[in-house]
Amino acid sequence: QVQLVESGGGLVQPGGSLRLSCVASGSIFNRDPMGWYRQAPGKQRELVAAVTSIGSTNYADSVKARFIISRGVAKNMVHLQMNSLKPEDTAVYYCNAVHAGVSYWGQGTQVTVSS
Repeated sequence: QVQLVESGGGLVQPGGSLRLSCVASGSIFNRDPMGWYRQAPGKQRELVAAVTSIGSTNYADSVKARFIISRGVAKNMVHLQMNSLKPEDTAVYYCNAVHAGVSYWGQGTQVTVSS
């Protein structure tokens, strides 16, 4: 069974940094794009950033120049370096990968930005 497992969430003060990681079981996503979504209370889930297997990236306007998405060398991992965090970045962050038309999701990790 394919699983995506996230780690790295937590509580951070405004202006701080966090690094999220997601590891996929197996290697089925090695040639697929992987990404991060987030969902704040009362809001729809939104794309934060995505990266292809060859490193092409796409970011939401709200996180450009602050967040960096990258793939691990083994390709079954994806990381999200989040800098200059703002209270509006508070949300549950989900790892996502799509393979053969099927979308897979991690269980989510909470990121809270508050003083």
